[in-house]
Amino acid sequence: MLAAMVSRTRLKSILTGLALYTMAALIVSYFGVNAYTGKYGLNARQELDQEIIALTSELARLKKERAEGEQRVSLLRTSRVDPDMLDERARFQLDYANPRDLVRINKPN
Repeated sequence: MLAAMVSRTRLKSILTGLALYTMAALIVSYFGVNAYTGKYGLNARQELDQEIIALTSELARLKKERAEGEQRVSLLRTSRVDPDMLDERARFQLDYANPRDLVRINKPN
């Protein structure tokens, strides 16, 4: 009877230890998977880096476009009007074309 109790107690302690190691391994695996694929994981960081690169290039393009727009606006200021710019804007607004001009008509979609 004593031998049966010893083996049962020993089996219980082995199974308890095995269950604790299994639970610890599962928890470590869970956090490891989330560290790689989670919202703030390694994959997300790479995607954020790619988005930063794309947005930086778009910002540079928009800054260039704004500088060109500011240049065009400065040519239309009353203090110094560029005759070519004035002629271009007047023709556009009045739908006027010089007979020597090449006109391209775009059909609206």
